Amino acid sequence: MEGKLGNPGPLGLAGFALTTWMLSMINAGWFDGKSLGLVLALAMAYGGTAQLVAGVLEFRRGNTFGTVAFFSYGAFWWSFALFAHYFGAGVPAAFVGWYLFLWGVFTFYMWLGTFRATMALQLVFLALWVTFVLLAIGAWGMTALTTVGGYVGMITAILAFYLSAAEVLNEMYGRTVLPVGPFNKAA
Repeated sequence: MEGKLGNPGPLGLAGFALTTWMLSMINAGWFDGKSLGLVLALAMAYGGTAQLVAGVLEFRRGNTFGTVAFFSYGAFWWSFALFAHYFGAGVPAAFVGWYLFLWGVFTFYMWLGTFRATMALQLVFLALWVTFVLLAIGAWGMTALTTVGGYVGMITAILAFYLSAAEVLNEMYGRTVLPVGPFNKAA
């Protein structure tokens, strides 16, 4: 007989939040590109790998949305780290813009899926979608929007950290410690 499966969501959200915060500080101009090495290590170890693990565990729980979200964003962090460290030299900024924009497209339709979830999850995906769009436009030449995207990325990270903490604390205390907004069960 199998016991209760743990919720991998807080792990995936925390890995996403911490890595997003660190990269967003660079995008916002708080630190220069010399700080990118730490972000790349974090992207592989926590943002990438922890989210991949969370995605596999969500699959085991039968959660298609969680599987697709965590596995995809884990793969995003791995692709970002590999690109930035090994393959980025000589790639046109406009092409990087398309990479970011297409992640925005993916995030947009995942955001639509959150309309059947908590308000906190809806806000995480909305903020992430806006972040990707701003960073894409920044890469396409409106560089000031990269800075704005960095700040929106930090908001995204705060929202993801909040939801991760809420899921852990609410479960541990058996009551709502940190509210996540209503769950929309409408058909």
